[in-house]
Amino acid sequence: MTQPYDLVGIGNAVVDVISHADDSFLDNMGIQKGIMQLIERDRAEILYGAMTDRVQTPGGSVANSVAGAGSLGLKTAFLCKVKDDALGLFYQEGMTADGIGFPNPPISGDDIAPTTRSMIFVSPDGERSMNTYLGAGADFDEGDVDADVAGNTRYLFLEGYLYDKPEGKRAFTAAAKACHEGGGKAGISLSDPFCVDRHRDDFRHLITEEMDFTIGNEDEWLSLYQTEDLEVALAQAAAVCETVVCTRSGEPVVLIQGETRVEVPVTRVTPVDATGAGDQFAAGFLYGVATGQTLETAGQMGVAAAAEVIAHVGPRPKRALRQVFAEKGLI
Repeated sequence: MTQPYDLVGIGNAVVDVISHADDSFLDNMGIQKGIMQLIERDRAEILYGAMTDRVQTPGGSVANSVAGAGSLGLKTAFLCKVKDDALGLFYQEGMTADGIGFPNPPISGDDIAPTTRSMIFVSPDGERSMNTYLGAGADFDEGDVDADVAGNTRYLFLEGYLYDKPEGKRAFTAAAKACHEGGGKAGISLSDPFCVDRHRDDFRHLITEEMDFTIGNEDEWLSLYQTEDLEVALAQAAAVCETVVCTRSGEPVVLIQGETRVEVPVTRVTPVDATGAGDQFAAGFLYGVATGQTLETAGQMGVAAAAEVIAHVGPRPKRALRQVFAEKGLI
C-alpha cells in the first residue's frame, strides 16, 4: 500500500518542445502562426527534425498543476501514459526529478503510439505556434488507473482534455470511484470550451455524479450550461457540485462552496506568456484547499500562482511559489 498522497493528477503527458522560428520558416513548413493545430505522427516527426535550438520540458495541463502544487510541499503523483521512447523516458525523468510520483512506467510495443509532444515555434514577436501530436497520452484508459494510487489520495484532479475519447471517460469514472472509496475528493478542470461542446452531456453527468470540485473559465461554464449568463451557469453547477470555481481572465475569480460565495480580485497585467495561467491557478487553489485554508485564501493562492507564471515564458513557476505567497501574506 502506498503512503497517502495529498494530490494525484490524471492527464495527458505532453513533452513541450520549444524552438525559435521566423515567419519565413513558418510559411515554408506550412505552420499557421499563433494557433494550436493537431497533427499526425508523420508531420510530428518532420517538424521535430526541423527544429534547431530545441528546448524540451515535461508539460500537460494537469501535470503542470501537480508540479506547482508539489513545489509548494504537497505529496503528489501523476497518472499518465508514455511510450518507452526517448521523449517518454525524458518525461518520466523530468517528473520524478521534481519529486512527483510516476506510477505508470513507460510502455513498449509496436502497437503503442509515440509519446505525446507539442512542437512550439516561438516567433521574434513572441507569438507561439503550437503543433500537437496526441500520441500515447491520449490513449490513457481504465487499465492505466492504479487504484492503489487513486484510492490513496486526499484530492484527485482530472484533465478535461482526456475526456475526448471513450477510454478517458471510463478511466475517469474508475479513478473517481477509487478516490471516493478511499475517502478522497475528486475534481476536474474543464480544460477547453470546444472539449465541453463535444461532450456536454457526459461532462454534466460526471460533475453531478462523481465530482466534488470543478474548475473552469467563463467560456467553459457558459458552454457547459448553454447560456450567455454566467450567474445562471454557476448556479446550475453549484446545485450539483460541492465546490465550483470560475476564472475570468482579468476579472475577479468566482468561488462557490455551498452557501459561501467569494470573489477574488485579479491585478490586470499584460502577460509575457499566458501559457499555464489556468494550470498554476489550479495548483495554488488546490494547495490552499489541501492545507485547510478558507475558500477565499485558496482563491488568492491560485491568483498569486497564476500571476507568477504569466510573468515569464513557460507554463511552470520559475520563482518558488512559497516565496510568492509569503510576499502576499498568504503563508
